Amino acid sequence: MTNDNRYHWKHKDLLDVTQLSLPDVQHLLDIAAGFQEINLRPVKKVPTLKGKTVVLFFVENSTRTKTSFDVAGKRLSADTYSLAKTGSSLNKGESLKDTGLTLQAMGPDVVVIRHPSSGAAEFLAERLSCGVVNAGDGWHAHPTQALLDAFTLRQAWNNDFAGKTLLILGDIAHSRVARSNVHLLNMLGVHVRLCAPRTLLPAGVDHWQADVYDDLDAAVRDVDAVMALRLQLERQQAGLLPDLSEYSRRYCLTARHLSLARPEVGVLHPGPLNRGLEISDEVADGPHSLVLKQVASGVSTRMAVLYLLATRNEGGLSA
Repeated sequence: MTNDNRYHWKHKDLLDVTQLSLPDVQHLLDIAAGFQEINLRPVKKVPTLKGKTVVLFFVENSTRTKTSFDVAGKRLSADTYSLAKTGSSLNKGESLKDTGLTLQAMGPDVVVIRHPSSGAAEFLAERLSCGVVNAGDGWHAHPTQALLDAFTLRQAWNNDFAGKTLLILGDIAHSRVARSNVHLLNMLGVHVRLCAPRTLLPAGVDHWQADVYDDLDAAVRDVDAVMALRLQLERQQAGLLPDLSEYSRRYCLTARHLSLARPEVGVLHPGPLNRGLEISDEVADGPHSLVLKQVASGVSTRMAVLYLLATRNEGGLSA
């Protein structure tokens, strides 16, 4: 990679995509594209963040996001350290504030936090001088997932978002992924549709920048991409979905549905997949699936996020 001092990144933290401008997003995705080239090399490591420290503070379970941030940090030569609730003093009753201040006293450059409470990342960011990345807080936001989804679509659409239509399908009420993606995709010029049973649509959804459907056949017609969401049964109250088989019959994404979309339709899913409930095997493993490309995009995008936050007061980009 080459030096690039043309754009000033002003954000100490990444808490939500709503804090970003369109030039911010474009710059971040451009940086991610440069890091993607590194991830294709035989030796996938550069000294860009040598001497920097990244703490992965995951109070909520995660496989893809946590591993992706860990790999991203290590490929930039940062020192990464993982902390889970089960291995922290939170289990002993320590407050999030005190845990955060304890971490800060160790001198990290970036803290990546996932927490079940909405607003936890912002709470920590207001009290820490280092950069804070929101890796998912309750139902609120998941900015790096939205950014990696945009990066995946940018590749699939040759960096041309204008005029495209994307359907977000499934458990939208409990999805921080949906909330972040609706905002970011609208910013990029994508027309967004939502499809779910009424019990899985959030309050106020009629005021979102999206068209709302409850019939999947109508919602999927002529779309350029479909983002299926995980059915978050652990977050739901009893009675929202009394019959999972009925949900699967009406809202599981199948090849028949894709036949109603545009010929080059892409299929995304943030994972983990509940096969046969949200998405069929033939779609998840088929030629339209972008799911594994999302995983690869996650490493490149999170490398860009860590780089921008860890070096925001420094100049230059080299590798």
